Order: sequence, then structure tokens, then C-alpha cells
Amino acid sequence: MQITAIETAVVSLPFTMGGPHSSFAGQVWDHLDILLVRVETEDGLVGWGEAFGHVAIPATRAAIDTVLAPLLLGRDATDIEGLWRKIPHAVHLLGRNGPFVYGFSGIEIALWDLAGKRAGQPLYRLLGGRDPGPMPAYASLLNYGDPALVARNCAEAAARGYRSLKLHETTVEAVQAAARAAPGAEIMLDVNCAWSPVEARAMARALAGEGLRWLEEPVWPPEDTTGLASLRAIGIPLSAGENVAGLHGFRRLIEAGAIDIAQPSVTKIGGVSEMVRTIHLCQAAGIEVAPHSPYFGPGLIATMHIAAALLEKPLIELLWLDMEANPFDPWVRAEGGMVRLPPGAGLGCDPAPEILARYGRGAPNRQEFKA
Repeated sequence: MQITAIETAVVSLPFTMGGPHSSFAGQVWDHLDILLVRVETEDGLVGWGEAFGHVAIPATRAAIDTVLAPLLLGRDATDIEGLWRKIPHAVHLLGRNGPFVYGFSGIEIALWDLAGKRAGQPLYRLLGGRDPGPMPAYASLLNYGDPALVARNCAEAAARGYRSLKLHETTVEAVQAAARAAPGAEIMLDVNCAWSPVEARAMARALAGEGLRWLEEPVWPPEDTTGLASLRAIGIPLSAGENVAGLHGFRRLIEAGAIDIAQPSVTKIGGVSEMVRTIHLCQAAGIEVAPHSPYFGPGLIATMHIAAALLEKPLIELLWLDMEANPFDPWVRAEGGMVRLPPGAGLGCDPAPEILARYGRGAPNRQEFKA
């Protein structure tokens, strides 16, 4: 079943976050940008994917439009495993982590969406699972840098039904403020590789009595598996993986004894197939899996399907913010701290055209197969 066209498009969704918007790379982050990938096949079916990018979306989009799409057009969309072997290998000299892997991830998610639609089955069924019903989500707060704002947002998230809350802060005071504001909720802390191993060990000791569910990516650089492993003896469960390059990156984390919880990200690791392989590796090693999924499109929905199919106790990450609109509503929002799978085949839902049109950032870029 030939791939006849691949489109990339960006939707830019205004949001509020319960505090002042932060800046990154000289830009105020007040819009959530989603890089959507649309794949068409010769039978007229359309699959949707999402490629990671954040402020680097132009780089990921260029990787798809200029290199990945020309390599994939005309190929068999049903040969997902074969394409996974061939395409990443063809571009491996351009980087084993970054725009080309992110771009392929988005396309590969779309291929799975197509496979499910063609089979008339949801993705979780293709992966051998069943619909577990509503799944618990955790509120992944953005960075506030102010314990008072942390407390206010944690209290609101708990009031909305979230029983698990993740902070993106770097202080003991923020953790304590969260615990006071949301008694009974489990608290996780993601510091985004803030510290050297020496600093991380000191901070982990300071945090050891705070009852954290996990401490996420405490060490810079993230590939310093030995430095990360040096924190294990302190006793806080350690999590990492969103910045890991594929299955073998997770194997190195496991072999170093560096993690208690693995956090693969479907839009960054290479798509659904590599995510599934990674989860099986971690499960065989006795490592818990809590997927990284601060997304609001096909990346989040694919994560929900994978978690439903493969994880005994799925816990879905949702960014704590309120969007003005989203083309995948209502499936990307929690109700009472729970999320549910859309009911259709493949990913289960397509984006609302009117939202794509209203919030699209420029025209889609379209590449077509010319026999």
C-alpha cells in the first residue's frame, strides 16, 4: 500500500498555566505548538502522527520535508518494521537523536494509525491489549520558580482529581509547598538535568525525607549513566529516559543500574515500534515504565494506547495548562484526573479541521509521490 503524500503542519494553541509564562531561546512560551504529520496512502486512507520539536519544530519539520519524506514516498505503508530498519539507518550519520529521529517518530506513529484504520482496530488491539477504561493521569506542572505558585497550582490540580503531581522545580521548598497544598497526593520532581553528579547527590540527600515518588533526570549530562547511578544509594527512586537515544540507550541505563523508572517518549525515541521494544526490555529487567508524554496530539494519544496495551498500571503524563482549543479534544484532556481512549480505529480520532484551520501556523508543507 504505497505512501502517496506526506504533509507537515504546525498548530499553535494559546494556553494559560496558572502563573507567568516562561521564556526559552529568546521566545515567550505562551503558545503550545504541535508538529503534525499527515500520511496518505493510495487507497485514500490518512494517518496522523506527531513529531517532537518544541522551539526546534522548524528543524524537525525541515528534516521531514527535505529528507525523510522523499525517502518514504512510494514505499509500502504496511511494512512498518521494514521501514524502521531502513529509514533510520539511511539517516544515521545525521544523528541518532534529534530532528531526524523525532521526524521519523511522527511518521511512524501515522503509519500505525493507518494500520489500525485499515484493520478496523484501535492501536491498543494491534499491540495485543484491551481498553482498560479510564486511566489515571498525573498533572505535570510547568516551572514557576515560586513556592507560592507551586502550592496554588498543586491545590487546584488536586481539586480537579489528580492524585499524582509532578513539579519542574529545583528546590526543597517547592516540594514542601506542594506536599502541604495537596496532602495525600504523590509528588514527583523533574529538574531537567539541573545538577552535576556532586550537586545531585547533595540535593538528593536534602530531598531524601520528602517522600518523593521519583526524582527525574537529576544529572547533567543525561548520558552520564555512572553519575546518575551514584544517586541510587540515597534511596529516592530515580527516573530518566526522555533524552535517551533508542532501545540501546535504555539498555545502557539499565546496565549501569541508573534508574528505577524508565520514561521513553514515543515522539522522540523512533515511534511506536521502538517504544514497544523499549518497554519490553525494561519489563524484562524489572524496571517500572512511566512514559514521557507532555504532548497534546497524536503523541499523547499513541502513548495512551501503548500504556493501555503493555503496562499493568498505566500512569499518563499530562501537562498542567489550559488550552484555548485543541484539534484532538476531548481525548487530550483529563476528567477527574483520568483520561480515556478515543473509540475509533487506529489512534481512534482525527483532528477537527476547523481547529487546524483556525490555529494553523502557515500552510501545510506537502510532498507527493511521483511515479
